[in-house]
This record gives sequence, C-alpha cells and structure tokens, in this order.
Amino acid sequence: MSKQQRAASCLLGIALVCILACPISLPGDELRTRRESPIVQAYQQIKPSVVNIHGRKFERSATGQSRHVNGMGTGIVIDDKGYILTNFHVVDGVSEIKITFSDDSTVIAKLINHDPKTDLAILKISTKRNLPVARIGRSHDLLPGEDVIAVGNAYGYTHTVTRGIISALHRFVQVNDQQSYHDLIQTDASINPGNSGGPLLNINGDMIGINVAVRVGAQGIGFALPIDQAIEIAGNLFEHEINKYVTHGMVVSTDFRADGPELVVERVISQSPSALAGVRAGDRIVSCNHVSVVRRLDFQRSLLGKRKGDEIALVVHRDGNDREIQFALAKAGQSTFESSAERAWRIFGLQLASSTSDQAPTLKRHGYRGGLRVLAVRQGGLAQQSGINRGDVLVGLHKWEVVSFEDLAYIMNNGEYQKSSYPKFYIVRSGELLFGRMGKKK
Repeated sequence: MSKQQRAASCLLGIALVCILACPISLPGDELRTRRESPIVQAYQQIKPSVVNIHGRKFERSATGQSRHVNGMGTGIVIDDKGYILTNFHVVDGVSEIKITFSDDSTVIAKLINHDPKTDLAILKISTKRNLPVARIGRSHDLLPGEDVIAVGNAYGYTHTVTRGIISALHRFVQVNDQQSYHDLIQTDASINPGNSGGPLLNINGDMIGINVAVRVGAQGIGFALPIDQAIEIAGNLFEHEINKYVTHGMVVSTDFRADGPELVVERVISQSPSALAGVRAGDRIVSCNHVSVVRRLDFQRSLLGKRKGDEIALVVHRDGNDREIQFALAKAGQSTFESSAERAWRIFGLQLASSTSDQAPTLKRHGYRGGLRVLAVRQGGLAQQSGINRGDVLVGLHKWEVVSFEDLAYIMNNGEYQKSSYPKFYIVRSGELLFGRMGKKK
C-alpha cells in the first residue's frame, strides 16, 4: 500500500470514528412522530369522546345505616347531540350525574334509559356544540392474543390508558346474585374501579368493547362487553325513547356480515307510514335523512328529536338497485293506521275506487295508465270546494300520477307534497283532461 493510500485510509477511519461518536440530531417534529405509536394515536383519537362520570349516592351498610358514597365511572359519546353510553351500575341511585370532558369542562347529565340485564345506560347532556363521537368497530371477528387498549377513570385518575391483549372470548361472569354477564371479552389490560363504562379499543383505535368488570383479588383479569352486543342494546334504548313520540311501522335489525354490518327491515306493519310509502320486509336501509346507516343505533340516532309529521327520507337497496322512499312519521302509540282510501275521505272528502277497464282507452289517450274513480264527494269537503264531482277519475296529484291506491299513499306520505299548501290535481271528466288546485290542506 502506498503512502497516499495509507494516509487516505487513516483519514477515512478518523472520519468514521467522528461520525459514530457524534449523536445524530433529528428535528423535534420527526422525533415526536416516531414516538406516536399506534397506541398513542388510538388514545388521541378516542380521548375527546371519553367522559369521566362522578356522582354521590346513598348506600346502606350491613348495620342498616345510610351513608354517602362517591361513585365514579366512565362513559362514551355515541351521538353528537349529547348522548352518552355507560354502565348502569355507574349511575344507579346517583342523585346528580356530573360529566367531565377531556378539556375539563363539566356538565350535569340525566339518565334517559337503561337495561339492567346488560348493565347499560344512556345519559343525555344539554350541549350547543356537536360532540365528537367514538368510532365504533366490530367484535364478531376478535382474535385471542390481539392487542387492546383500555381508557377510563381508574380510581378517579381521569383518562388513564392501559394496554394488554385479548386473553379469551365468550366468558360468563357472575358478579352477584342480581348481576351476571354473558359472552364477555377477557383481557389483561388493567381495568380498575372507575373504568366501568369506558372503551376497550383495538390497535386501530376502533371501540370493540365496553369495560364492565374486574375479577376481585386477581391481577390481569378484566372483562368487557362486546361492542356488537352493546351497540344493539343502545339501539334498543334509543328506540324506546323515540317510540314515546313517533312511529314509522318498521322493525329493523343489524345483520352482522363478514364484510360489515347491514341494516335490514325485518317486518313492516300493515298500513303504517313506511308500508304505505312502499317499504318492504327484506329491504336493506342504506341511508336515513341523507345519513349512512349500517346498524340499528345509526337508524335510531337519525330519528332523535323527530315528531309527528316530520319527513323521513330513506334509501333502500332492493333487487340490486337503490330506491328512494319518503314518508311522514305518525304519532306514537298509533297501533292502527288509516288506509289511503280512508285518508282520502277524511282529508279531501273523496270516496274512491279503482278505474274500470272501460275507462282505460280514454285514460290512455291522455297518457295515463289508470286512475281512481270518484264514487262520492263529501258536502263541504276540500274536493267539493275545489270542483271535483262524482264520476270524475283522479289521475294525478301534485306532480305524480295516481294509478292506484299505492300511488295515492306514496303521494300523501311524501314530504314535498305535505309542504305544498294548494296541491294541484288532474281529473278526467267526460273524456276531457282537467286540472285544478285542491285548496289548503287541513
């Protein structure tokens, strides 16, 4: 090796020593990004939706004496209008339920509904802002051994984060003579008193369970209610609340499919608003009032605050196609519903029947496939005031063709029609097509 080569090698060695001896400085933002593990990201995502619950209640001791006990627990925002899901035992008997958010703001909540069997409860707070809603995952495909994260108000230490794995699935836990849990997720993530009602997350930050119980005296054994079950119960609790005010006539359920949940119409009550509008059993509801729905909870949330006469706009999937269906909600407790023929008599004063085959050529000549014959007109009714006579054939109302009673039901339940003060009508009389306006609807 020449002197020049030896000198170059020596300089290279010195340079490498210097590089290895000197620490590499990275920008602060890059260092922070490297520290933001999936657990950190999952917590940051769920944090605004997790609330701490505090309250005082009376408890009776073994000697029969009453004393004040400070209760604590955790809750999850499941609707941006201020609805919170938690365990019922957290708020059972509490006189004033205090909710604290991650920004330390505090409000008072009220108990809306609860299910003692599954130990779940819905709370409601008054808020002027749209609250961040927890992202709901699914629990039917959980794997023993997968990473999980628990967040809660452990022993009153707010927003405590712990990690672990799913230890087992489908556990049965008997807490006492009055309370037992079925089909629970077992985890070794630390779940302590105060965690009850808080979320159990997967590594992606999706809520897969509601923390409910710990094994007293054991370490690393906690339990959570699977989210699929919890959200269905929450949907039931919302439904009971909504049914105090309105009814639509549909029985819906969540179909937990391998590729994701779908909302399916199980049954439609005859002559109900949804039935008259054309909803059928087996329809898959895609959206309600322009909001995507895949679970019963999604559907019930879209109905919160609705009252009699409010319009519902559905998109349903049937026979490979999406269909738009609109109707107005009926008053709660209405177990029997008017037929479209009865409604036509009550509202317009028209007694109607299907058109005859003899009338078909005349109707077809005017571009109509059929119509409803006017058998009688009530004295003083809207139809009489509008000039409709016995023997006329009603072929159109507002902007739709009236071929059958199903068409009439669809029109009368349509929100656009209901907003029109003077709906236009079309009749065929003595072979001539006439039109007019019905007069202001009552």
